[in-house]
This record gives sequence, structure tokens and C-alpha cells, in this order.
Amino acid sequence: MDVTRTDLPEPRRLGALARLAPEPMKVVLNWGRRYSLWVFNFGLACCAIEFIAASMARHDFIRLGVIPFAPGPRQADLMVVSGTVTDKMAPAVKRLYEQMPDPKYVISFGACSNCGGPYWDSYAVTKGVDQIIPVDVYVPGCPPRPEALLQGVLKLQEKIARESVAERYGTPGGASAGALTSGLVTPPETPGARAEGAS
Repeated sequence: MDVTRTDLPEPRRLGALARLAPEPMKVVLNWGRRYSLWVFNFGLACCAIEFIAASMARHDFIRLGVIPFAPGPRQADLMVVSGTVTDKMAPAVKRLYEQMPDPKYVISFGACSNCGGPYWDSYAVTKGVDQIIPVDVYVPGCPPRPEALLQGVLKLQEKIARESVAERYGTPGGASAGALTSGLVTPPETPGARAEGAS
């Protein structure tokens, strides 16, 4: 017995209705995302120590609106991949990235995460985390200083401030006029219209 149903509506995405949102609302949404980034630190090597230094009192990236050490990927907005991504670790990085809710961002922190670093020629090293997940900001260095991570966070916040809701969630083909009105609540019938239809 075939249990697939074809009469179910397709799941809707935000993209079709995004352009109906007023511009001040988009600014408020981007402002909220920009200054409340919960970080899921994926520390794999020595760069993770520099990440920890950036979250301590001397550099204190909490003042930028970045909250370090989210309880897990489902509560995080930003994944910081710091260190050497091996081929064996790559599926775990991808799985945890997919568990993060949208909108989600990634900072690649350090040469190993960016391109494999000094281990780029190894048979077991992934040549950059961007081969498995999309990266928003690259922070170079081996290892980068904590100030470099602060600069990367500022660059990400600038990117979020310029972000368009339609671009972030939009469908690749664009929205049709039917997509803008489908699924909306229809007004109730008036008694006069019902009587005219019956006659």
C-alpha cells in the first residue's frame, strides 16, 4: 500500500512574502540577529585556545553582543570552526551545522580551517571547511590572535546588518504573484453574496 499523499500542500518558505515586510521591520530583525549571536565553538586544535582567549576578560567579545558557548547547536546562531578539520571529523561538522536553526552563520578561524594550513598536503585533512559547509567570514592566521577573531565578528555583524530577508530565505526562481497570495486567509462571505449565489 502506498502511503504517500499528494494532496498535502508544499511547505512554504519566507521568501515569497519577505518583500511585503516594511523596511523598518527588516532593520529591527537584522539588528536583533547582529547583536545576539550565540556561538557554537567547534574547536579542533590550537586555534580553539585563541577563541577561548577572545571570550575572556581581556578581549571580552561579549561586549560586541556575542555570547560564547551556546548549550548546543540547536541554540546557536554562529559556528566558529577553529582548527584542523580532518576527513574523519568532517561529517560531524556538517551534521552539527545542519542542526543549527536558520539564520545561521559560520566563521572559519585559522589557516587550518580556511585551507588546511600547514597540513594541507595530508591525505587525512579537509582542504578548508568551506568544502562541507558554507562560510561567511574567514579569519587568517596560524593561529590568529584574539583581536583577529574580534575583527571577524565585526565583519560578520556588518554582513548581517546589510542582509535582506528576501535574499536570505528567498527561493532561487523568485516569487510569483500567486505565491504571494496563496495560503492567506480568505475573507468570510457576506450574507448578500451567499443569497446571490443560491439564486
